[in-house]
Amino acid sequence: MPKQYPIQSLHIGQPKTLEYKGKEVTTSIFKKKVAGPVHFFETGVEGDKQADLVNHGGLDKAVCVYPFDHYPFWKKYLGKEIGEAAFGENVTVVGLIESEVRIGDIFQVGEAVVQVSQPRHPCYKLNLKHKETIMPLLVKETGRSGYYLRVLRPGDVSAEDIFMLLERKEKNPTVQEVHAMRFGKNVSQQVMKKMSETQELANGWKEWFSQILEKQ
Repeated sequence: MPKQYPIQSLHIGQPKTLEYKGKEVTTSIFKKKVAGPVHFFETGVEGDKQADLVNHGGLDKAVCVYPFDHYPFWKKYLGKEIGEAAFGENVTVVGLIESEVRIGDIFQVGEAVVQVSQPRHPCYKLNLKHKETIMPLLVKETGRSGYYLRVLRPGDVSAEDIFMLLERKEKNPTVQEVHAMRFGKNVSQQVMKKMSETQELANGWKEWFSQILEKQ
């Protein structure tokens, strides 16, 4: 029987402008829970508008996912409730953690078919969300990054739906491994080469690994 992972909740949001360190910042990290159904398009989620189209959205980053399994850790670490969509994710999923899922894995969720494309790159807006100062660093150090999906077949998705594994890329690195290779130290050229040649990895990440290789 295919592996199945339930959705904890679905979220969408609109750009919001706030003050951060004396400057105005526009962000869509503050998302609200919806029951659905919402449509997963090839470039994003229905009702969810990205404020930063350079770092969010598009074919390789259509849907942001974060494992609910990490919520207790962050609640304890930060010493406070972290709320829903704590990492600005569209989907909070149960059980599908970074060490479990591989780049290129394909899942059916509701009517949509999706594929894991890259880890989520933590940015300073997590500080804004949690009123902290080093959230991106903490995410990098812990590897609790979440990840992005590309949408191979658009369709409606509801909070009651599950992620059902259709195809596993056994030879590809896990999301956790890719994250560790990007933010770790003393990474070998061989490993960098493997990352840059992982076909299903998002283009931006492959290019980054290739550029590092060229400089070595």
